[in-house]
Amino acid sequence: MAIVVLLGAGALLALVLQSRYDTDREARNRSVSVAQTFAHSLGLQEALKTPDPSAIIQPLAEETRKVAGVDFIVVMDTDGIRYSHPQPDRIGERFVGTIEPSLAGEVHTESVEGPLGKEIQAIVPVTSPEGEVIALVSAGLTVENVTGIADRQLPVILLAIAGGLALATVGTALISRRLRRQTHGLGTQEMTRMYEHHDAVLHAVREGVLITDDEGRLLLANDEAGRLLGLPDDAEGRPVDEVGMDRRMAELLLSGREATDEVLEAGDRLLVVNQRPTRPHGRPQGSAVTIRDSTEMQLLSSRAETARRRLKLLYDAGGDIGTTLDLVRTAQELADVAVPQFADFVTVDLADPVLEGEEPGPGADMRRTAVSGIRPDHPLYPLGTLIDFLPSTPQARGYGTGEAELVPDLNEAPGWHAQDPPRTSAIVGYGIHSLIAAPLKARGVVLGVVNFWRSQKPEPFDEDDLSLAEELVGRAAVTMDNARRYTREHTLAVTLQRSLLPQDLPEQSAVDVAHFYQPAQSGVGGDWFDVIPLPGSRVGLVVGDVVGHGLHAAATMGRLRTAVHNFSSLDLPPDELLARLDNLVQRMDEEGDSTARNGGVLGATCLYAVYDPISQNCTMARAGHMPPLVVDPDGTTTISELPAGPPLGLGGMPFETMELHLAEGSQLVLYTDGLVEERSRDIAEGVERLRTALSHPDRDPHASRRAVLDALLPSRPADDIALLIARTRTLGPGRVAQWDVPSDPSEVGAIRSLAAKQLEEWGLEELAFTTELILSELITNAIRYGAAPVRVRLLRDRTLTCEVWDGSSTAPHLRYAATTDEGGRGLFLVAQLSEHWGTRYTPEGKVIWAEQTLPTADSALF
Repeated sequence: MAIVVLLGAGALLALVLQSRYDTDREARNRSVSVAQTFAHSLGLQEALKTPDPSAIIQPLAEETRKVAGVDFIVVMDTDGIRYSHPQPDRIGERFVGTIEPSLAGEVHTESVEGPLGKEIQAIVPVTSPEGEVIALVSAGLTVENVTGIADRQLPVILLAIAGGLALATVGTALISRRLRRQTHGLGTQEMTRMYEHHDAVLHAVREGVLITDDEGRLLLANDEAGRLLGLPDDAEGRPVDEVGMDRRMAELLLSGREATDEVLEAGDRLLVVNQRPTRPHGRPQGSAVTIRDSTEMQLLSSRAETARRRLKLLYDAGGDIGTTLDLVRTAQELADVAVPQFADFVTVDLADPVLEGEEPGPGADMRRTAVSGIRPDHPLYPLGTLIDFLPSTPQARGYGTGEAELVPDLNEAPGWHAQDPPRTSAIVGYGIHSLIAAPLKARGVVLGVVNFWRSQKPEPFDEDDLSLAEELVGRAAVTMDNARRYTREHTLAVTLQRSLLPQDLPEQSAVDVAHFYQPAQSGVGGDWFDVIPLPGSRVGLVVGDVVGHGLHAAATMGRLRTAVHNFSSLDLPPDELLARLDNLVQRMDEEGDSTARNGGVLGATCLYAVYDPISQNCTMARAGHMPPLVVDPDGTTTISELPAGPPLGLGGMPFETMELHLAEGSQLVLYTDGLVEERSRDIAEGVERLRTALSHPDRDPHASRRAVLDALLPSRPADDIALLIARTRTLGPGRVAQWDVPSDPSEVGAIRSLAAKQLEEWGLEELAFTTELILSELITNAIRYGAAPVRVRLLRDRTLTCEVWDGSSTAPHLRYAATTDEGGRGLFLVAQLSEHWGTRYTPEGKVIWAEQTLPTADSALF
């Protein structure tokens, strides 16, 4: 009730003060706005210029005053003589107030004792268009009218105070009655004494006490319970499962069941818990719980937990470290295993040569290979940084001696601080306070240093932690050394394989080529591809696959690729080339020792295709290889029905050829099974996905390659992948000249003339003389020693090729004639005058060809 009275008095005082302030402010604001409005009203300045301004201004001022709710509006001249006033007898008298600020152009408000009593008035200048003050307007309210507003509010305040007193009286009576009932009639002294005893017992006893209600809220928790369970200060009154106690303890309290000496693990403590339901009105309405901390059990539990964590850490390290033979990944696995079980941050620094698979030397720079931590914003050296540790640092000492270094307090490690003072200060400021630097030592070689950093736990690393770090790093070092050795072998194999694969595809005009090669994740294999220019502007396309992985498969691939080059130089048909390659693989298996045979060439596949840009025919054969795909210019993609043939090395069965006519702009797609075969799908599904990815019109080979890789390339290929996409081009009639030659030596001169004329049309007059000599010899030999029909063809490509066709399969031989011989010099001259020459066989006979280098200006066009 006293509080209500005080609040009422305060409200009255506030009303008085506020009403004074508000009424004064309201009076001033209203006076100013009314005076300014009237001063800027239309017609006021014209009225001032009339002989009797009061006659016009007085009625307007009175009407405006009544509408605006002010007590007066007075218009006066610059001397203060009134033109208007609510009391007409005051017109013509001098205005009561200060007009000097308004004569200076300012708006002035003041409180004065005027003709109407005490007034609050505003004085506003009336200015001409030239900015000159020609009159003044004053408007205002009397204090009596202003303070009337507060008088009207006072009864409401008094009524509210009376209602508050009544409510307070009733509330006090009700609360007193309820308190007497709940305290069983105890007086204030008895209640005070009882609560003092209650607090003394609760806070003095060395046993935790908790009381919960039937809704699971924590009603009471003494100091010991808060300490044992780690409860926050505001735990009382909150639900049990929201105060941060251990899950098992919260479940027990919420269950409400009886518990007798039940042992629970809460954090790093073992607690003995007793719980009984409370029945204040004969029915359960909560629980009373006592908690006791067993020191001996806690000590035993701590030791057992420490041993368990160490065993679990080592067990996890055995299963999680070394899942692959990738050195960087193994280092990251080591860092991840130790966080947060053992350290808050772990960094792995390997000697730079180790990352290349080499053995490190003394004083090698370290590269940060792995980083793991409980937070990403640490100030440690970032991943990939090359670090030159000073000799005074624990990392350099550990790397040099092979012994782990323990730094309990980084603040007191000046040798470590000397490495990078700004960074080390940032590390200490971040909260990292203790370090173990353990060298990675395997088979007598130190590969690097593992750094264990502690920040969250306040206690530093100790000797037990040092021994655990040494054991953990020792186990990981063997795995990392195996990864290093594998990296070295893998690098050698990749280097060998890359050197055996084509570095740059040769220039040729028959096809536009896009290619892709990627070794398997487990190591290099024997897949290869090749593009081989052939005489007559033709091109040979090769894709092959040697079974197996490793150096032996790569070396075998190199031998087979070389063999294909050699056999293609003989201009053999695809089936004959594969037959010779098959014999070679059989000899390789027979000539090798038992070790090579058991782990060497278990088989190989190959596909060889020859495309002729003049006839647009493609002849191909395959030995157990995946069938090629043909993409027409309109995007239609078909899988070639080329007979498979046996893999290379089996022998006994012939290879079959197939000839396709390819429209200009068609794409021939050759690939190995690693592209279409995967564990999650079979080959048929992969080939269909490849066909779908290629089915797109008007796309160049590079775009097709991107589409195929997007659709089929796995993230971690289990087998080598080789892809070769060739888009066909044609050698148009403007670059080919052909004549049939009658079987008469006298016609040779006519053919020479036609050839010279054709060369003149092509702008190759420089080659006319040598070309006539070559054609004379080749045509004469074909007529004399060959068989009809005889045909001559000139090809203008990157070289000028002269071809003479005849129906005989007898090959000419180059002879070196003696000085007294009359013949035998023809082919010798051809060989000397041409860049290359040779013979290839056709189903109808043979072709003898000779190539000449184009002049520099003409060859630049290609």
